[in-house]
Amino acid sequence: MKTESKKEYDLIVIGAGSGGLAAAQRAAEHKQRVAIVEMDQLGGTCVNRGCIPKKIYWYAAEFAYDMRYSSTLGFEAGDFKHNWHILQRASKEYIEKLNETYRNNLTQKNIDIIYGKAHFENPKKIKVGKEELEAGQIIIACGAAPIVPDIPGAEFGITSDGFFELTNRPKKTIIVGSGYIAVELAGILNALGSDVKLLARKNSILRKFDQSIQSTVIDYLVESGVEVSLNTNVLAINKDNSQLLVETDKEDYSSVDTLLWAVGRKPSISDLGLERTKITRDKNNFIQVNRYQTTKDPGVHAIGDIVGNHELTPVAIAAGRALSDRLFGGKENERLEYENIPTVIFAHPPVGTVGMSEEEARAAHGNKVKTYEANFVSLRHSLTGISSKAMVKLVCLGTEEIIIGCHIVGQGADELLQGFAVAIKMGAQKKDLDNTVAIHPTLAEELVTLR
Repeated sequence: MKTESKKEYDLIVIGAGSGGLAAAQRAAEHKQRVAIVEMDQLGGTCVNRGCIPKKIYWYAAEFAYDMRYSSTLGFEAGDFKHNWHILQRASKEYIEKLNETYRNNLTQKNIDIIYGKAHFENPKKIKVGKEELEAGQIIIACGAAPIVPDIPGAEFGITSDGFFELTNRPKKTIIVGSGYIAVELAGILNALGSDVKLLARKNSILRKFDQSIQSTVIDYLVESGVEVSLNTNVLAINKDNSQLLVETDKEDYSSVDTLLWAVGRKPSISDLGLERTKITRDKNNFIQVNRYQTTKDPGVHAIGDIVGNHELTPVAIAAGRALSDRLFGGKENERLEYENIPTVIFAHPPVGTVGMSEEEARAAHGNKVKTYEANFVSLRHSLTGISSKAMVKLVCLGTEEIIIGCHIVGQGADELLQGFAVAIKMGAQKKDLDNTVAIHPTLAEELVTLR
């Protein structure tokens, strides 16, 4: 600790999202004097405009899907209605509680919270408004923001940031994008009663995921009522009173209430003053770091979405904790390993995936790869009349059949994936799953009975 001055710290963290909060609190646990700078709400994208409100809305959508098909199990739900305002209020009230929890946790750990925009003066000093702060170590954890394309009328659309501010459920929505955000929000709106069209520029959706996931999710989207249009480019958007006219290279869509852009995210680096450091960026402006999360300036580090490597909340948290343990906890080789990171797409049903896709594995290992896959209508969907099939898949390597990929689409995939991720992290082989007694009747049993 350099001094008791409030302007000098051992660590300054720029950005109080999930990664920044984790790094700051872990450093404080190592008895360091810490400041965290935030220009918006504590918790970052995940808590305020991402994972948390998304999951709350997803729960509502799951209830809606259940009610839609409940008559096959003897329920007389009738013409049920959903109140968007109550859902929105419940979400915001929960987020407010989380914001307060974060404030209390930071205060209890004697971490200074400084609100405002940070700007580098040099690699050891930042400025927030008129206040100058110095530290031996600085972590950049500013996150990323949605991209809005440069086409005529793009400003008439909203992004995922604006989705949770909608005061009413739009009757007719176009979602432009093909990644997990586009798929998740399409499912939510469709379940809650909106007419939803999903426009993707390429020949599939979820292109970073295994091909079997892509085709299975498309089947579920289409059967649930989402119109999926592939190889479609939006050319312009025009507004007539409250309605939008969306022009594409295939056809035009009129009387659209809401257009939502979900075409990617960009790092939040504007006005950070990075030119006053040795920090380098890649072609997409993400900050470049080594495997220990350190930039070209040895005292400046970056974690989370701003580095563009697995843009997931648990990744940012793990990277932040590992970094603070290395810098202040005496663990000089501590770092996050970016292999075999599990992730879930909260579609309907959810998607779980960890490790390599079949396509990635074959590109890397050729004919040493063997896959096992099952596609089937689940018991639940058999009863409700849904014909789209659940999918489980293992990607294995070599004669020992080490599992290097696991992919699941089906009810409960979000919860069951974690255990399989642990097994894969520990080097599980296909025979280990074969030798495990199945739990019946479940989706999970399919993974230990694959042949």
